[in-house]
Amino acid sequence: MLVTGLVFFQGAVADLTSQIQNKIDITAYFKDGTPEQDILSAKDEILKLSSNIRAVEYISEDQALQIFYEKHQDNPVLAQALQEVGENPFLPSLNITTSGDPLQYAQVSNVLQGASFSDLVEKVDFSEKRDTIEKVYSITKNINIFGIIFEIILTIVAILVVFNTIRLGIESSKEEIATMRVVGASNSFVRGPFIVQGIIYGVISFVICFSLSLSFAFAFSPKISIIIPGFNLLSFFLTNWWIFVLIQLGFGVAVGAISAVIVVKKYLES
Repeated sequence: MLVTGLVFFQGAVADLTSQIQNKIDITAYFKDGTPEQDILSAKDEILKLSSNIRAVEYISEDQALQIFYEKHQDNPVLAQALQEVGENPFLPSLNITTSGDPLQYAQVSNVLQGASFSDLVEKVDFSEKRDTIEKVYSITKNINIFGIIFEIILTIVAILVVFNTIRLGIESSKEEIATMRVVGASNSFVRGPFIVQGIIYGVISFVICFSLSLSFAFAFSPKISIIIPGFNLLSFFLTNWWIFVLIQLGFGVAVGAISAVIVVKKYLES
């Protein structure tokens, strides 16, 4: 269950960092009258820069005006000011989202402000958003580092718990081991039943843990969705059920069998 908890935790962290990164972007504003085809060509060039560029969204002047109206529909002062202007003051633009690395945003900004697009681009707002981008990237990076450390600690705890549990069980059979050695049983003959026992423990644990995991995902999915909007724990479990099977069954059987081998070896050498 500890290892399963790590998978749930990693899924939640990955979704959270993805949501944070998707909220950060830079915008390239094109000069008034720039042909749409030229803007779309610039979009294609940006997408070719790196596989880490998640999305490039084209916003026309009319779309920008519509977005402004929808965003400020409850503010009559801004609506009145826009009417007094008499024309659409917005420029066509490209909203660019990457994996969150400030260096990637800097690269995109440098390309858009370079000689190739100097006749098209009015402004790129990277310099205004640089501090925010760097802070968000640092936060998401620290979240991932914390997640890795947390996973390592819980994995070690899980292994120690299983090992000590099996060790206690085998120690209760040390007299049987001593008797088998006295009558001349080979090491493999002595070790075999305990390895099978460890595997059986792993399989039984898998059945119990998989049932508990499904129940946990079903019960807590609505509550976790409140904390992390957009992340559905039950959907995550059902989508990745085969990963849970491999991890729970593989971890349980492997640790059970290996623990049995290690503990029995101590008595065989004594």
